[in-house]
Amino acid sequence: MRRLETRWGILMALPAILGFVIFTIGPMVASAWFSLTDWTIGGSPSFVGLDNYTAMAHDELFWKSLGTTTYYTLGAVPLVLIVSFAVAMLLNEKVRGLAVWRTIFYLPTLVPAIANVVLWIWIFNPDFGLLNSLLRQGGLPGSQWIYAESTAVPSLIIMSTWGFGNTMVIFLAGLQGVPRHLYEAVSIDGGGAWRRFWHVTLPMMTPTIFYNLVVGVVGTFQVFNQAYVMTEGGPNHATLFYVYYLFRKAFTESEMGYASALAWTLFMLIMVVTFLIFRNARRWVYYEMAGAR
Repeated sequence: MRRLETRWGILMALPAILGFVIFTIGPMVASAWFSLTDWTIGGSPSFVGLDNYTAMAHDELFWKSLGTTTYYTLGAVPLVLIVSFAVAMLLNEKVRGLAVWRTIFYLPTLVPAIANVVLWIWIFNPDFGLLNSLLRQGGLPGSQWIYAESTAVPSLIIMSTWGFGNTMVIFLAGLQGVPRHLYEAVSIDGGGAWRRFWHVTLPMMTPTIFYNLVVGVVGTFQVFNQAYVMTEGGPNHATLFYVYYLFRKAFTESEMGYASALAWTLFMLIMVVTFLIFRNARRWVYYEMAGAR
């Protein structure tokens, strides 16, 4: 019976295992090999060792794309965390029509990526866009938003808050898991709303904040749609995000070997950043079980 169950278990898991090997492990191994070659689409790859990696040190656009992506990450991740946490705290209160409010705040997440980008192109339009119309009605000067080098990335950082629904839901789930007796203990000691937040909510939510931080950093390092549809990396490479530069090298300039090296470099960068976040998490992430960190 055990052998029969084992065989059926392996058989049922086989499609997922084969899919992972063929469509994930296989392409990763292939790209690792291609990163060591000089290969253009339609030609034959020739082995060049680490030349693609050393060439990055002298590639100005590589450093530009890395700096732009880092700038976007440092701006978008904290902003999304703060906004989604604040909205989750509001939606955790018992108010009339709570289900409706939760649905409204989550709906933008369901908008398809391209439709979302097209919508924001209109919002950012300097002539008849929504933002500049509101600014003019308030007697304030308009902005060029994504059409100016100095404001392009900040505009996309503002746009990133539009899709905070998934992060908000995770925060909301975490807030509902905070023990109520801790709030009662603070209230008995005479603590107000601020003390309840600072001494109970924030410490108990640090594991959730940590999770959303890691997911947010990994996601923003792979930002692509905005640059591809809205700005094409401009103006003057101001929004040349890393993955968009990788895409351009691979499918516009047909430098598949160099693009594979860029992909593996991004993979290693994300691993290093994630490792550093996990390493520093011991200092500020609190786990209720036996006070473990």
